[in-house]
Amino acid sequence: MAASGLHDHLGGGFFRYCVDAAWTIPHFEKMLYDNALLLPLYARAAHTWNDAAMRAACRGIVAWLEADMRLADGGYASARDADSEGEEGRYYLWQRDEARALLDDDAWYAASRVWGLDRPSNFEDRAWHLQQVRDVVDVAAELGIDVQTARARLQRARQRLLKARAARTPPLRDDKRLTAWNALLAAGLARAARWLPGDGPALARMAAEILETLRAGAWIDGRLYASHAGGRARFPAYLDDHAFLLDALLAKLQCAFAPRDLDWAVALAETLLRRFEDRERGGFWFTAHDAEALIQRPKPWTDDSLPSGNAVAVDALLTLGHLLGETRYLDAAERALRAAAAPLAQYPDACPTLLRALRHALAPRAQVIVRCTEAEAEAWRAALRAFTPARADAFLIASDCGDLPGALAERAPRAGGVAYLCEGPSCRAPLDSPDALRAMLDARDASATRSKDGPAFRRG
Repeated sequence: MAASGLHDHLGGGFFRYCVDAAWTIPHFEKMLYDNALLLPLYARAAHTWNDAAMRAACRGIVAWLEADMRLADGGYASARDADSEGEEGRYYLWQRDEARALLDDDAWYAASRVWGLDRPSNFEDRAWHLQQVRDVVDVAAELGIDVQTARARLQRARQRLLKARAARTPPLRDDKRLTAWNALLAAGLARAARWLPGDGPALARMAAEILETLRAGAWIDGRLYASHAGGRARFPAYLDDHAFLLDALLAKLQCAFAPRDLDWAVALAETLLRRFEDRERGGFWFTAHDAEALIQRPKPWTDDSLPSGNAVAVDALLTLGHLLGETRYLDAAERALRAAAAPLAQYPDACPTLLRALRHALAPRAQVIVRCTEAEAEAWRAALRAFTPARADAFLIASDCGDLPGALAERAPRAGGVAYLCEGPSCRAPLDSPDALRAMLDARDASATRSKDGPAFRRG
């Protein structure tokens, strides 16, 4: 995907979809939610395989968001249109002679080979849409230069072409601040921050800024709204708005814990149970109980271009329920999963987010809660960085943070700091040092690996 025409190789980010089987030409619209969902995926891939191309794609998404989609108040616009000057893709397409005239010989010889400008046109036999047709390593060998030099030349070409493209008439931008889509982005940024520690502080700040923008513009007198623009909030929020925002707050709390964010998460969870839950059959309606009556009131289970609101709500309620020891949240999640039994059995391939939530219900994710002073925090953060988000959720809470709700009040601080490792309702003995936390997590992982290699998991 990152090498194909689906990816904007100059400005970063991904287009909506491709219109050909070879993934050469996209529909040139760019959507906030697509890139919000791809961001943590590429961050995880970059970490898992230590892959520079995946890391570059992740950073490209962030660069595009900051340069092209960020609004003055800290929120993000919804979409960038496909058309400009009456033609789809005009802003992104190139004539070979135009690109050649902008580049010096060294930059041209590298860029034309990597991005296919030395090949026949790929857009309606009249223009070129950039895609990676050759790896920069192979191009470097062909040109007789080292890879670092080839990358520097390609970056020089990228900067010059991007500057020239910026002088064109851009496609229109939809400046609506949609709560659900901005929440997806905040969650994606917070998760990417944990997968890419080197980029973590900047990504975490972006996530926090989005949440503050939503708090200021979409959360009014304890009520969430689906859209806000021009200082005006509109439309009482739907299931997706509440579920995605709750999920984003839980992801952000793992980057930087703030009691007001936890309080907001609790308020959203309470709203889901009070105003959206189907109390008779389980699950959550898309519209609130006091919303306008519809001919058919939907209760979405399947993923579409967005994750299922029910599935995200279930997963978030499980996380928050175990964190606080709040059985009402866990019970609501269980009721929803029981209500989803039929769609899960009939078309599980359409319910990947729901399947993930079911897995977390059956085998709760580990949660690490660290209590320490600011002076002790860096050593504990280093221990937490030693394991990935796939291994456990992690919350670092200052020792002087008082009046915590639920089970968190029982996770008392100690001199030198302390870590509590819990899986569902079961917790290990408190750990009194970062080294003890690392050892416990390593032992836990080793035990899990051995169990998967046991007879019950062998084939044949």
